[in-house]
Parts: sequence; C-alpha cells; structure tokens
Amino acid sequence: MMRSQPVAETREGACPVTGASPALPVNDGSSAGPVGSAGCPLAIDPMVERLREETALLREAGPLARIELLGVPAWTITDHAQARRLLTDTRLVKDINEWTLFREGVVGDQWPLIGMVDVDRSMFTVDGAEHRRLRTKTAQAITPRRLEQLRPVIEEITHRLLDDVAAQGADGGPVDLKTHFALPLPMSVVSRLMGVDPALHPRLHVLYKAFFSTVTPQDERLAVIAELDEIFTGMVREKTAEPADDLTSALILADEGGEPLTEEEVVGNLKAMVAAGHETTISLILHAVRALSDHPEQRDAVLAGQVSWDTVIEETLRWQPPSTHLLMRFAVEDIEVPGRDGEPAGTIARGEGVVMSYSAVGRDRNHFGEDADSFNVRRPTPIRHISFGHGPHICPGAALSRLEAAIALPALYERFPALRLAVPTEEIRNMPVLTQNDLAALPVLLHD
Repeated sequence: MMRSQPVAETREGACPVTGASPALPVNDGSSAGPVGSAGCPLAIDPMVERLREETALLREAGPLARIELLGVPAWTITDHAQARRLLTDTRLVKDINEWTLFREGVVGDQWPLIGMVDVDRSMFTVDGAEHRRLRTKTAQAITPRRLEQLRPVIEEITHRLLDDVAAQGADGGPVDLKTHFALPLPMSVVSRLMGVDPALHPRLHVLYKAFFSTVTPQDERLAVIAELDEIFTGMVREKTAEPADDLTSALILADEGGEPLTEEEVVGNLKAMVAAGHETTISLILHAVRALSDHPEQRDAVLAGQVSWDTVIEETLRWQPPSTHLLMRFAVEDIEVPGRDGEPAGTIARGEGVVMSYSAVGRDRNHFGEDADSFNVRRPTPIRHISFGHGPHICPGAALSRLEAAIALPALYERFPALRLAVPTEEIRNMPVLTQNDLAALPVLLHD
C-alpha cells in the first residue's frame, strides 16, 4: 500500500520528500528554493489527507508551481486568469506522445496515474479538428431538449433514493448519504442517458473505486482498465447490432458533418462520459450538504428562499471543485507564464506535462476576493468559476451535473429539513483519489 507523503514545510530550503519512481531522482530535501519552485517541487499527497493545506501551498507558489505526482514531475497552474488563458492555448495538447517522459519510457504502465492520461481515443484525448468532430457528435446528443427529457427521470430516481434514505434512518441513527443517495443517483442518471444496463451498476461502482484510488496495486488497476474496456466494448457492439434510444446508440449512428465515429471512439467517449458523469455529481452533492451543514445561517437563508439553489451549486463548485488536479496537457513548444507581479513566473518547456489545480484556482483571491477560502452563498460578485474547465475541452456533462444537483438538493432538504452531519466535520475524510475531490462517506442524521 502506498504511504501518505507529508505536506511540505514552507521554510526556505525545505522540500517534500517524494515517493519517486526508480527512474527519477528522489528529492532528499537538500535542494534550495521555495516550495513549488523548480528546485523544490511539492509532492502531491496521494492519500489526500491535508488537501486544504496543500492547496494553500500551491496558491503561495503559483501561478506556476512545480509538483510531483507519485514521483513524476509536472507543472501546475493555480491562478484563475492563467488557467483560462492556458486552457485555450493551442501549444498545450492532450496527445501523450508529446510528453517527453512518456516518449522516452520514463513513465509507463507502472505509473499509477497512467490510465488517466494514456487512454482510448475520444473527445477527451485529441485536439483541433479531430476534437471538434468527436465532441460535435456528443453535443448533438446532449442537447438542452434531451436534458429536459431527463428531468422527470432524475426526479423519479431522486425520490426513490430518498425513500431508501428515509428507511435507512428510520431508527434515528446515521445514514451515509454517499452510499444511499449521492453515488447511486448520478450513476443511475448517466447510465440511463448512455444506455448502460442497471445490472452493471454494482460492478461499475467497484471498478471505478479501484481505478481512481491511489492505494490500488497497479497490476490490479491495469486489470480494472481491461475489464472496463471489455464491458463497454461489448455494450457498443450490442448497440451497433440493435440500436436503442440512448446516447451511445446516437454516437454509433451519428454521421452528420463527416466521418462517423469508429468503435474505439464510441467506446472512448462512452467510458469517459460514464466516469466523469457520475464522479462530478457525487462530489457536488456531498460538498454542498457538508458546506450547508457547516454554515447553518447560510442553509437557513437557502431554505427560506433568500438564496437560490443555483447559487449554492455554483459556490460549491468554486469552493470544492469536483476535480482537484486535472491531468494532463503537454507543451509542444516552450510557454512562458507571467507571474502575479508581471514578471515571468517560469517557463513550461516543450515536452513537459501541465496539470490544472482546480482546488487552487477556485481559491484565487485576485479573482474571488480575500475571502476566497470561505464558503459564502452571499458572495457580492458573480461566481464565475471554471471548475468544469474552460475552452474547447470544457466538461460536456456540466449541464447534466448541474441539473441533477438542482433537483437532488432541494428535494433532499424538503424531505429532511433538519438534516445535519452525524460527525464533526473534521472527521470527514477524502478518498485516496489524487485527481477527484471525493469524500469517503458523509454520515448524516435526518431528524432533530
């Protein structure tokens, strides 16, 4: 099992000791420079035990900070303005073959995060004209009209799950809101959208948990990736033979605007949509409930109708974005990044990997104000975050995630207006998932 790495100290010259792979040098703490500099990279904690402190260190080091992801060096962007700029910079691409460490064999199948950057061909892994071709097919299927058609489906699933939550808490004891509500809701919805057999849900829960977790042995993770590929390839072949009224069939049949999608492209889009389509909403629902429980005066304002649920959703997305460190883009030429003082912050060299640290971007005081570290549904300025991304690769399922939360959260509090946490908030832990802001559980009490 991988051991947690300590969050780096902030005194000059103190560097985080990393769990580097044998092919990379281990930082022994002798390098000089502030944490997050090229000479003193911050080792991102794979156990996610101190995300708040880690985010603060990245903010201090930014807008361009040097990090290590399970021993692999990369740059990360921590400022809102620079993230927006670089997410539309064509010099940063998704093609893993542009990554020097991958091309030279330094990073390979035994790196635990390889399955998130070396993945099937889909709209998530290509750029330019090919990205537009693949994304257009999905956009043609996830229309506002189709989402509205999903509304009664989401409402039905929500109320059925709330019945289960009520039954679980009938004795007055705690209920894990993740297990009984926040996890099955988006999985059921995205499965309905994509045409995934509900009988697969239990197995998919197990597989995705193992895939994302940093404590999963790599050989087991590679087997998980193979099984997911087998499941979804089989599903695509079945729907190719017998199309149905779902997004997967629509992707198979779509031929408007040029060349149809290949089987590999449909499978890649399907796998990515199911993964992202349920993980983001789990995080959004759980963090909204946790935030409102920690701020009862704000919760009361929301329940009294003084603040909209849309505002709660956007502030939650800013304050606790579903993705903490989104992997990864690669520079096809040197890119100079300006600092906050106008002087250069550093240069991303050609062939280097770049991560967007949305946890830090959402806490940017220059953009969100001096209270950016606080949850505040009465924020005086519009909450213009980029937690679902920005530019060509903005999350295609963002509207669906927002719709699910906009139905689920008010229904939850209408059913259980006295809902509160069953444990002190400091006892709530993140899953050991380096890329996702995923809580292990959220035990709640339903009644006073």
